[in-house]
Amino acid sequence: MGRGGLHARPVPSGGQFARSLRRNLTAHGFLIGAVLCFAVFSWYPMVREFLLAFQKTEDGRTSWVGLDNLVTVANDPAFWQAWRNTLLFTALALLLGFVVPFAVAIVINEFRHGQGYLRLLVYLPVMLPPVAAVLLFKYLYDPGYGLLNELFRFLHLPEQQWLQDPDTAMLAVVIASTWMNMGGATLIYLAALQGIPGELYEAAELDGAGLLRKIRHVTVPQTRLILSLMLLMQIIATMQVFVEPFLLTGGTGPEGSTTTVVHLIYQYAFNFNDYGAAAALGLLLLVLLAGFSAAYVKLSRADDE
Repeated sequence: MGRGGLHARPVPSGGQFARSLRRNLTAHGFLIGAVLCFAVFSWYPMVREFLLAFQKTEDGRTSWVGLDNLVTVANDPAFWQAWRNTLLFTALALLLGFVVPFAVAIVINEFRHGQGYLRLLVYLPVMLPPVAAVLLFKYLYDPGYGLLNELFRFLHLPEQQWLQDPDTAMLAVVIASTWMNMGGATLIYLAALQGIPGELYEAAELDGAGLLRKIRHVTVPQTRLILSLMLLMQIIATMQVFVEPFLLTGGTGPEGSTTTVVHLIYQYAFNFNDYGAAAALGLLLLVLLAGFSAAYVKLSRADDE
């Protein structure tokens, strides 16, 4: 028996040790690079925004002002209108953008052939540049020669001033946003549907269940986790909407009907040069979404238990 005992491990040679060291250094190098990217482009802006929310810069001098920036944005008449518009957009976007992709995924899942082409067709709008998609919808919504009003004339329905009427401007933005972004959600739902065992549907059919009952008692329970997760992600995304109303209606819309919280942040920062107020409003939005996410996680854990 050797001096090192029965279970003594062989000492790696110099070449093996050098290769192991290089491999670990490479792995840690990639990890450090990713951490630095997050620190510079994600964490630092968040910390900087938190500090700016309690500061004010005038004549190149920065001073701490406490809650003055929060008071400033809360006293702005556009503040409450922006929150109302944002909540309205979120409600309408969930009504369309949450239900429609799920329904489309169910329809595609029923096809025996050609699912690949249908998936491509559904995902095409996501691949379009947002500006190109917005220009398409501006053409559709045009009150003079737009295709929607042409269709209304053909059906003998009253024409609409889609983007010029405060009563229809937000709905028009929601429709455009749903069309532009529903492709990704549809593919996620479709993947979840294809993971449901076929035996469950066969058992439901033997019990005499129709299409609606199968969706209610099989499809929805089997996809509950992905549905709840997508609901959370869509609420967070729609509460931060900016691109669609900014490009379609200039951000504010008729009588301020499409002004959102993020567009108001943009106005404070780049139109009024008040970065403290912009940061304060962004911090309010962050706290609201973080609170909603925390409530979602707590409720999800309670359901699992």
